[in-house]
Amino acid sequence: MPRVLSRGPEAISPTAHYTGVVWARHGLSHPALATAEGRLLYAALTPAMLASTLAGGPSLEALLLARHRVIDHLLEAAIDAGDATQVLELAAGLSPRGWRMTERHGDAITYVEADLPAMAARKRRALDVLGGGPRVVDLDVLAPGGLEALADAFDPERGLAVITEGLLNYLDADAVDRLWGRIAAVLGRFPHGLYLSDLVLRGAGGATGRAFSALLSAFVRGHVHFHFYDEAAVIPALLRDGFDTADVRSPAEFPQLPGTLDRGAGLVRVVEARRH
Repeated sequence: MPRVLSRGPEAISPTAHYTGVVWARHGLSHPALATAEGRLLYAALTPAMLASTLAGGPSLEALLLARHRVIDHLLEAAIDAGDATQVLELAAGLSPRGWRMTERHGDAITYVEADLPAMAARKRRALDVLGGGPRVVDLDVLAPGGLEALADAFDPERGLAVITEGLLNYLDADAVDRLWGRIAAVLGRFPHGLYLSDLVLRGAGGATGRAFSALLSAFVRGHVHFHFYDEAAVIPALLRDGFDTADVRSPAEFPQLPGTLDRGAGLVRVVEARRH
């Protein structure tokens, strides 16, 4: 999950710490990317998540793991096909994806992560402990021109994937629309352009989903936005913002991936949109 995108350079929301611990607990990350703050938050939230699970409801952990694994799967497929040998992950936080992908693919891919200065500095310190990983740069994704200037550093002859995991539901509708338009324009500079993101829909999960969303809003200490009711509303918006093709994937489409059929996984969707 992302940091609250305020202009304050020291703003790191609790969700960044919490998510880092979830990934580490499930073998997707390295302990160096799990913070002490995250471990405290994980322990504090465990009773509420356990109560939800025992009552037959979803867990935040299941949602986080499902979205991460599906995005990983789609990115790996694009890398294997040669369509995405360059990756830019925006608002990357403590995500282990860049570290894992560079460990796995080495010089075959170029991986860059971007985040607000405080989070980016913390990530660089963690990667120094690991002795390698993606390049991490400072970027306010909402600042005009920053994304576009960063894209200039990539090879225009190779495909590019842009990822925004855990970001969209923390932006209002206008901000999402502007961001999608900017990402689509950037990807149009490359021979293959892939955009991957998670999205929680307003209609997902019914009353249980709405109750869970209220809990999530309280946890992140801010408003969580649900811009679209269902998948059918998402695709036209992506096409209007400049993508050539768009799809919205459910974790249930990938039963071979661990946890994609768990309670909570069904609350999240993964956007897969392309240029060219």
